[in-house]
Amino acid sequence: MNKISRKGFLKIAAAAAMSGVTAGALAACNSASSSTASGAAGQYIPGTYEGTAEGISSTVKVTMTFSDSAVTDVVVDTSGETASFGAAAADELREQLLAAGSAEIDGVSGSTITSDAVMKAAKSCYAQAKGEAVVSSVQLPTGDANDWLGKEPDIDETAITETVDTDILIVGAGNGGMFAAAYAAANGLNFRVIEQNANVQDTRHWYGAVDSAAAKEAGEPATDKAKLLSEISRYASGKCDQRVVKTWINESAAMHDFMRSILEDKYGWVCDFTSGSEAAWPAENAEHNTDYLYPVQEHNYMASESASGLPRNELLQYIQELGYDVDFKTSLAKLEKNSEGRITGIIAQSTEDDHFIRYNANKGVLLACGGFPGNPYMMEQLDPLGTSVTTACSYSPADKGYGIRAAVWAGANLDKEAAPMLFDRGVVAPGVDGGYVDSDTAFGGKAFPGKIRQYNPGTQPFLKVNRNGERFANESCPYNDIVYAAAHQPGRVYAQICDANILEDAKRFHTIGCSAQTRNGGEKYIQGKMDEAIEAGALFKCDTLDELADKMGFTGAAKDTFLATVERYNELYDKQNDEDFGKPAYRLSAIRTAPFYGCWLGASLLTTEQGIAINEKGQALDNNNQPMEGLYITGDMSGSFFANNYPCLMAGVAMGRTLTFAMKAVKQMAGLDNA
Repeated sequence: MNKISRKGFLKIAAAAAMSGVTAGALAACNSASSSTASGAAGQYIPGTYEGTAEGISSTVKVTMTFSDSAVTDVVVDTSGETASFGAAAADELREQLLAAGSAEIDGVSGSTITSDAVMKAAKSCYAQAKGEAVVSSVQLPTGDANDWLGKEPDIDETAITETVDTDILIVGAGNGGMFAAAYAAANGLNFRVIEQNANVQDTRHWYGAVDSAAAKEAGEPATDKAKLLSEISRYASGKCDQRVVKTWINESAAMHDFMRSILEDKYGWVCDFTSGSEAAWPAENAEHNTDYLYPVQEHNYMASESASGLPRNELLQYIQELGYDVDFKTSLAKLEKNSEGRITGIIAQSTEDDHFIRYNANKGVLLACGGFPGNPYMMEQLDPLGTSVTTACSYSPADKGYGIRAAVWAGANLDKEAAPMLFDRGVVAPGVDGGYVDSDTAFGGKAFPGKIRQYNPGTQPFLKVNRNGERFANESCPYNDIVYAAAHQPGRVYAQICDANILEDAKRFHTIGCSAQTRNGGEKYIQGKMDEAIEAGALFKCDTLDELADKMGFTGAAKDTFLATVERYNELYDKQNDEDFGKPAYRLSAIRTAPFYGCWLGASLLTTEQGIAINEKGQALDNNNQPMEGLYITGDMSGSFFANNYPCLMAGVAMGRTLTFAMKAVKQMAGLDNA
């Protein structure tokens, strides 16, 4: 049996606490993995060894065969990673490992997280071949199919080999974390940022702000803030804290002022502000349907970001120029608090060598770790309905709810109502149901079946029918309404049908928010989306409706019903009156001109908004809804704002909330709120 040092044993024990496995069991596993080796004298114990590590969306596996002096073969399995990036990088990563003679390789550009996971898995293989103890990272999941939360790790003090003292600690380098860092840097504060991955995460500069400078420059009238507050509360069925909503309404303009001081004044970016008729559905919608509120709030820097050469990194560059940086490859393990219950910092773990780090935060901790869309344990247990109607994902696979779990372990109150961000764009092949499918490589062993992240034309209010060929709802609705309606249909999916006039119809429909890309992108954009779906076997282009019915999988009575439904829909279009479901006339469309198009759809899950309850200052609340001193929350892991759904007709409201509370939290911790 291989001897494990005291230090190695303690590291194994700490990691084992996270996975529910005893240190002795891990030691036994380590012994078993090399027990078949020959024991020949040399640098390595000959044999074949496996190492695993978490990639961007799956568990990456590296298998290495050793002689007593060299690596003789390498197999890299990244099949569960993003198809065009990490999954495609396997062969190159294998060649790099064979050539390097160590786990230190250059990696593949554009696949940083996958490359890092391969290197980490390879390090495990080398350690096993040398007879060394192998330590599992603390970020590995503790929950399971029956218990999403798992147990808080019990980390031995002797395993903590580094201590960092700071005033403010920001956990997560995404939208909220990087904006908080930028504001703290601009004010010369003493802070640190940690991020479990090797680079900055998604920082989409597409957000909602109320009565901003951009709105005033566009000549927009002041927002009716009381009506906006009422509308958000209506979306949430009253299950929000209106004081939290008011913080965004009242302080998001100041958030935009600071953002524009960086993006516009420093980097020369241009804000595409949506205003006028472009910002709302046509007035005709309210004649017989819900009179939705469309606040003029959408700020978009995406075009400038794409052209800048700094995608996701402009705020990182900003803080670096001011003398700050991000501690990458550093994962949150647990929060720490003193005898009075105040959060005093965290224990983190390096994802490179697994050593533990104590971060002491004198003024507070801001958690900005994202939601849990990438964690099937949490999705199925906390949002079974949203999970059941989802067919594709457009989320960051790194968002697995680790921050939420750490906060709940520390006594924070998690919202009890699910709030998924579901877009009606999860295009799939005929016969595919909503919900997870088994996957040997995906995190938690489950993945959504769709091959395309989002099929943007899916939001357009064309005719939609179920597997019986029946129309079942008014298709003119917010993004998630039709997918929830499909929860009552066979397979929890539905078909969308249109004809050659798809672009002309989309322009008349005039949807808003990100769905407007279908009409504003023009023929080239929509054709590209359609070609992608056709290539994936999820969209069909046919010369006749009869052929389309066959391609879509309608047979027997269902085919007859489908053809009759199309005929009926054409009658309603001719009448310019939807006698069946009351859809506004301007959103009816004829289905008569070949070619005809059809596809099956479910939801595309973008993120989750069910998070830790907060107050209007951004402080986390405990299970008695009292503030937890020293702990602040922002972003998708924060709660008290959304419930049931995401109000997609208020474009950018979630991002605006994230950025507003990121700045609010820093102000609170630094005593700047009333300065």
